Amino acid sequence: MRHLFNSQSWTPLNQRRLANFRKNKRGHYSLWIFLVLFFISLFAEFIANDKPILVRYDGDFYFPIFNVYPETTFGGDFPTETDYRDEYAAELINANGWMLFPLIPYSYQTINYNLPVPAPAPPSSDNWLGTDDQARDVMARLIYGFRISVLFGLALTIISSIIGIIVGAIQGFYGGKVDLLGQRFIEIWSGLPVLYLLIILSSFVKPTFWWLLGIMLLFSWMGLVDVVRAEFLRARNFEYVRAARALGKGNWGIMFQHMLPNAMVATLTFMPFILTGSITTLTSLDFLGFGLEPGSPSLGELISQGKTNLHATWLGLSAFVVLSVMLTLLVFIGEAVRDAFDPRKS
Repeated sequence: MRHLFNSQSWTPLNQRRLANFRKNKRGHYSLWIFLVLFFISLFAEFIANDKPILVRYDGDFYFPIFNVYPETTFGGDFPTETDYRDEYAAELINANGWMLFPLIPYSYQTINYNLPVPAPAPPSSDNWLGTDDQARDVMARLIYGFRISVLFGLALTIISSIIGIIVGAIQGFYGGKVDLLGQRFIEIWSGLPVLYLLIILSSFVKPTFWWLLGIMLLFSWMGLVDVVRAEFLRARNFEYVRAARALGKGNWGIMFQHMLPNAMVATLTFMPFILTGSITTLTSLDFLGFGLEPGSPSLGELISQGKTNLHATWLGLSAFVVLSVMLTLLVFIGEAVRDAFDPRKS
């Protein structure tokens, strides 16, 4: 095991793992597709927004996406924020300049008051994937919903993995009563009805992104504990650990400088699947009405609208397709990572 920490053998080992990952064409291409989609969603405000990206007025440039400009800035009468979709404001600006709108001139919360039919309206040249039951553009909500789902999943995966690794490392390294008490606590804690607790807490606290993330962190960290614990139990009596002790290395130094790199091999193979579970959990909670605050762009909320409005097939179908593609890409990436760290292929 000690050869893993030799600088001359570590680089070739990583190169072999990277080569194994690339051999899995499905996972390799899935990673690039997912990264491109996520990168695009990070700039959602430049793709779908009811504010122009750039305004040229009376010789000056304005950036409404970054700053709030009152109507008086463009020769209007009111000191309130400019409504760039209002005909009066548009005429004032176009008379002395121009506006550059995003490709989709709607944000996730913009209501289209000019629908030819009652909401939810079917797809059209104005709303490419139609509108939801509140006349909001579905395409815009999908783009923003994709971003918030991935960000929530990444935050939950990273923080819960850190907690799970620390707890599993302590249990596996010390063993004995520490491990026994830790396992009993996890068994009791994991048996709590998470959904019921969320329902009860939602009646007292207004759900937000950070509140929901904090609640889910109370339970999501247990997924990696058993994996890390098993690796530490297996490695704590290896020769390189005994050598580190003989050299006077402290317990925490041995755990996180020598043993953790070996445990991370098994941990990294689980992380794409943890991310998939985190996104699925958020979508499920939003579908049931106990997730993000009302009005937030949510894939689960769109699926719920599709269930309520069965005649508006574009609602549930579009959200289902986006969610399916996202989770499928993550599963393929997870399979490729698992193959990359397979010791039989390294």
